[in-house]
Amino acid sequence: MSTLTAPAAPLHIGPLALDVPVVLAPMAGITNTAFRRLCREYGAGLYVSEMITSRALVERTPESMRLIRHHESESTRSIQLYGVDPKTVAEAVTMLVAEDRADHIDLNFGCPVPKVTRKGGGAALPWKIGLFRDIVEGAVKAAGDIPLTIKMRKGIDSDHLTYLEAGRVAQGAGVASIALHARTAAEFYSGTADWSAIEKLKNEITDVPILGNGDIWSADDALRMVRETGADGVVVGRGCLGRPWLFGDLSAAFKGASSADAGRVQPTLGEVAAAFKRHAELLVEFFEEEDRACRDIRKHVAWYFKGYAVGGDLRASLATVQSLAQLDDLLATLDWSQPYPGADAEGQRGRAGTPKSPSLPDRWLDSRELQETHRAELVGAELHHSGG
Repeated sequence: MSTLTAPAAPLHIGPLALDVPVVLAPMAGITNTAFRRLCREYGAGLYVSEMITSRALVERTPESMRLIRHHESESTRSIQLYGVDPKTVAEAVTMLVAEDRADHIDLNFGCPVPKVTRKGGGAALPWKIGLFRDIVEGAVKAAGDIPLTIKMRKGIDSDHLTYLEAGRVAQGAGVASIALHARTAAEFYSGTADWSAIEKLKNEITDVPILGNGDIWSADDALRMVRETGADGVVVGRGCLGRPWLFGDLSAAFKGASSADAGRVQPTLGEVAAAFKRHAELLVEFFEEEDRACRDIRKHVAWYFKGYAVGGDLRASLATVQSLAQLDDLLATLDWSQPYPGADAEGQRGRAGTPKSPSLPDRWLDSRELQETHRAELVGAELHHSGG
């Protein structure tokens, strides 16, 4: 079993000190205030918002303004921005700082969604290294004393890797940390993350904390990543879907507890049901509408109950639940004493996809510098997609 030889040291991201070196990855439609609050109730870490499009934020669209709101219990307000225009990104950062809306800002350069990359955004953008430099330098300057970080992928595909050069540029710009999802855009979420790339980046970048992302399905995976790569911390995405208690397990593991020790989290079905209900209640508070909250919680059913003996009919009923009262009735039929199923509840969850040739603007790969013909296409890249 993978363990650290000693409890992990606190992770410093600028002035922020995290007792546990764990960050919740931004995920569209998932890491809203409700889910962040639920994860925070289980363990320490940095909990980042859903990705916010910088242009929408500057234009103060109702949805973007709603998404940047934090509950009063969120002591470190963390927001991830996505943008392709240096001026607009800087304006969005300036707004967040001037209006005291964030304690940490992250920039997304990892989105592999074709609708974004075919316009030159997301994981395709660092290929245009000058544009990448302008965005990051402008954002760091606008952030001032607020720590600004970036999250990126290895590159577009195995023949067009960007992460080492982008890491050097980001370090030079003064970012507070760099997170690497150890896949290319072409790999999407398929296959196995290349943790050796995290180690290479850590060896290359010596002045900035490096965080590893990709294939962390358990606390022991996180410990193994840190041990094998030398990463200063981990970013957890799909591994926590339906498992907010993973942050409690991560906290105990990084503090030195083995998988057999008290404090490590292996929930009974009753504890899972209670977390599921709590999630639904927090969604009601977030959306201010019970019907919308129930529609949202339905997508979490398969994730929460993965590996547990819950019948297909009951799963189907939970996936069409109409109210909290109905949810209570359905959960009451479960065997709450059912123990943690072990490996059946672990492993991959969420979207994976298959490797594919990334969609890119015409002749995007011809030059590392931005061509005038691509500027108009970049405008269309600011769509609300997440990932990375």
